[in-house]
Amino acid sequence: MTDDIVTAYARDVAEGRIVAGPHVRAAAARHLRDLETGEARGLRWNAEEAERICSVFRDLYQVEVDGDLQPFELLDWQAFIVGSIWGWQVWSDRFERWVRRFREAFVETGKGSGKSPLAAAIGLTMLAADGETSSEVYAFATKRDQAMVLFRDAVKMVEASPLLNFKMKQYGGGYPDTWKLTYKPTGAFFLPLAKDGADSGPRPHCGLGDEIHEHPNGHTIEMVRRGFKFRAQPLLFLITNSGSDVETVCYELHDHAIKVAHGDVEDDAFFSYVCALDEGDEPFTDEGCWPKANPSLGQTIDHDYLRRAVKSAKDLPSTENEVLRLNFCQWTDAPDGWMTRAVWAACEQEIALDDYAGRECLCGLDLSYSDDLTALAIVFPWTREGPEGAEETVYDLFVEFWKPADVLAQHANKHRFPYQKMLGRELTAPPGPRLKLAPVARRLAELQQRFDLIRLGYDKYRIKDLETDLEAEGVDIPMIEHAQGFRRPMAEDAWRDSRDPSKRKRWQTAQLWMPSSVQEMENAAVEGRLRTPANRLLRWNVMSATAKHDAAGVGNKILDKRRSLGKIDGAVAAAMGIGLAQVIDGMRPRRSAYETRRPAVVG
Repeated sequence: MTDDIVTAYARDVAEGRIVAGPHVRAAAARHLRDLETGEARGLRWNAEEAERICSVFRDLYQVEVDGDLQPFELLDWQAFIVGSIWGWQVWSDRFERWVRRFREAFVETGKGSGKSPLAAAIGLTMLAADGETSSEVYAFATKRDQAMVLFRDAVKMVEASPLLNFKMKQYGGGYPDTWKLTYKPTGAFFLPLAKDGADSGPRPHCGLGDEIHEHPNGHTIEMVRRGFKFRAQPLLFLITNSGSDVETVCYELHDHAIKVAHGDVEDDAFFSYVCALDEGDEPFTDEGCWPKANPSLGQTIDHDYLRRAVKSAKDLPSTENEVLRLNFCQWTDAPDGWMTRAVWAACEQEIALDDYAGRECLCGLDLSYSDDLTALAIVFPWTREGPEGAEETVYDLFVEFWKPADVLAQHANKHRFPYQKMLGRELTAPPGPRLKLAPVARRLAELQQRFDLIRLGYDKYRIKDLETDLEAEGVDIPMIEHAQGFRRPMAEDAWRDSRDPSKRKRWQTAQLWMPSSVQEMENAAVEGRLRTPANRLLRWNVMSATAKHDAAGVGNKILDKRRSLGKIDGAVAAAMGIGLAQVIDGMRPRRSAYETRRPAVVG
């Protein structure tokens, strides 16, 4: 028996004949699984309807390709989406008939895959070929101009189709000025809608949301959902590139879509198609992984386009994160991300903490309570001969983490990071739902015994709790508060030096603040002056960090926790430790590592 168009795609993905990422593989497996188990949940697979709707697309619509008008031939992945939406059905007691199972669909692919024309074609189908009386279809976005992009695709399709053009009335004079489409046989209409016009209550049969990653909140989406109560089988069809802010409705939908596809959450009314690379894929060096994020590769976009994007990212590191986000569906880095993968990879070298016994070090400490990580950076600064014979400071960095054991599994799911796999050398998980700081105090006591720990830089959050535990452990470490924002700290408030009060006035002349520390860590990484052992948790923190620039326009930047896509506490602690080392290094001469104890590996 020959598979239908949807099932054939699902099997090709599941069996590896079509290259797809982890979440598309999960969506394919979900379809195959539901074919076997869906009936018990009241689901019906109507293969004939799936095939019919795909033929409707092919017969009715034409799109512009390289200046020529061609039939709208659904690509295999597009047919999987369209066929799934129309083919899966559920019985409605209210309407006494089989209706579509899926009420919402979330589609996330690389830029240029053809999402907008697909959404426009779905909108026209819902308008004119879905058997709905007085159908209302809306293309919506955060701004009217953006909503018009998708809507104009629909207008072009109408003008390219003699049958549709005959049955449609255009308001506005034709493309590109048309602002409303009406299907004359039923009076159904298709309108672009933006947030500023979305406060009254439409009764949509179909809502088409474009560029969801740009939506600051779910206001418009929720308004469309509320209007669905009047319809038998409405559809909310959402398309997007990957975004750069986890505090958005897009990331909530992205996360929900992944969980639904993988079976972690059961939501039979939600369709998921989320493109992504597999862990370990390197899109800048391996073209074989490109189709995972770009299912239309070789069709709507070509390899040369992606090669140019990759070359741009390699030549201009400031564009790397944007290329990863738009072309390779990666949420892990924001478009204004702080550190590139290539730069950080060069910093990861084979050095070991045990080789530094007795050496002078400084620490940066970022404390947390439950949701964040507590991170301790241990920095060993030393000097070497740099370019043209000038001395330069090298920072050998080790970062350790703590997180309460009782929340590891929950937060691994919430933050989408496998904390449990980091237990041991990289992460310590004391028992309890909240982190007590006694283990951190004991670790500082150990470091003070093994090394010459001369100073600890800290963020003032929870520092009183730590001081209590340090006192209980009998630990006396000179400490300095490290300012976290753009404001330069007052010198007289900056230092607490219990080791040598006579030096207090001298140390007060130093000023320790985040812009200087972040800049020095960045410079050291780019210039090859930062070395750290491979640490997956630290790497995730650094890659997740985004830079926030001073609104005063003076070029200063700090690491922004709010806009970062993962936890960045390790990066913050590292910057604090390196900033502290830089300040002290600038106040007195330091002997070279060649004159003291040399690390096992010297770059």
